[in-house]
Amino acid sequence: MNMRHTLAATVAAAALTAAALPAQAQEQFIPLLSYRVGDYAAGGSGFYGGMIDYFNLTNAKGGINGVKITFEECETGYVPARAVECYERLKKKNGGATAVEPLGTGAAYGLLDRVAVDKIPLTTLGYGRADSADGKTFPYVFPLITTYWSQASAMIQYLGSKEGGMAKLKGKTIVHLYHDSAYGKEPIPVLDAYAAKEGFNLVKIPIPPASGTEQGAQWAQIRQLKPDYVILWGYGVMNTVALKTARKTGFPVTKILGVWWAGSEEDVIPAGDAANNYVTMTFTPSGNYPLVEEIRKTLYAKGRGNLEDKDRIGSVYHLRGLAAGIMYVEAMRNAQEKYGKGKPITGEQMRWGFENLNIDDAKLKALGATGMMPVMKTSCADHEGSGATKVQKWNGKKWEPVTKDWIQAERDVLSKLITDSSAKYAADKKITPACAAG
Repeated sequence: MNMRHTLAATVAAAALTAAALPAQAQEQFIPLLSYRVGDYAAGGSGFYGGMIDYFNLTNAKGGINGVKITFEECETGYVPARAVECYERLKKKNGGATAVEPLGTGAAYGLLDRVAVDKIPLTTLGYGRADSADGKTFPYVFPLITTYWSQASAMIQYLGSKEGGMAKLKGKTIVHLYHDSAYGKEPIPVLDAYAAKEGFNLVKIPIPPASGTEQGAQWAQIRQLKPDYVILWGYGVMNTVALKTARKTGFPVTKILGVWWAGSEEDVIPAGDAANNYVTMTFTPSGNYPLVEEIRKTLYAKGRGNLEDKDRIGSVYHLRGLAAGIMYVEAMRNAQEKYGKGKPITGEQMRWGFENLNIDDAKLKALGATGMMPVMKTSCADHEGSGATKVQKWNGKKWEPVTKDWIQAERDVLSKLITDSSAKYAADKKITPACAAG
């Protein structure tokens, strides 16, 4: 056999061998900067449990055009520095991170500049830096669904409705009782703006995170002030302690309005009767959703669910994680439509996917999630996509709706705050605001 025939036979044999081998699975990697220990474990385990459940449900259906989602958790303990360490450790793993969700305002602040350099989208679902809704200044940051500034606007609107109109807030006293961190301080510019606009007295009382289990001094101050309302802006065990301490000092729970991170089952059940009739904001209302039942049957019935406690399936934090999973999967699907179906996308392509989300009523119905989150549509200029919230009440056994319709943030109040704040950030960082390429 001459050299030409030998080479042809070798090539043919190699081709047959390659054809016999299974095609290599296509995978999309998501690092999860989670926390499942410490004072904030309930929030982290519930949220990431929901997110992972949705990823696993998607994979069980064949992935996204055949591309399976892979992920790795890194325990942060809700400590910003650890979240940054986890991000740096995982961002180049398995072909590179697609996007990152740290579930903490302090962590988000620590990652803002890094993700812009790395071109990896940072999602801050219902938290983080509110002015990052301006996508021209923050092209790789997505405060999806709604921000703290939108929530603060909705809170004041709701309190105004309780009084019979916004004008009747004049002369009232509202206490902002908050987790003394970037998280707790984030809504202050909006609350200050409303206090000036509507003429109410805003009193700010911080709770040091390290001493959140002892709030006697703060509630003694509230008792002396006799405010008309208290906005509880806490997280973790701090919320349960606040409800119990309010009852001890005789402050009516009906005058307390909680942030959406103070509105989970894990906040109220340990507080017992002290939590009855307590109201909070939410952007993932409780309900009987077909999606949750699908997850029960597809994952938990087969021992593949992420939550150890099955009673938490469909809880507030779990639903919030499912909402995050929906937006991640839909952004990946968007990006594949533009950059090529059936193959993994880059972080920069994922940015485009997030920036072109359109989760309408038809999409939510198809997913079995009608009413589980508001409809939303993002763009280059708007990385929030909605800004809508609802109010819920704990009836002693479950959360029930207080407001039937979604409350929309007042854009005339927020737009200037967002513009001024993002412009200052751009000037400080020497950024020329523009839509990212793609």
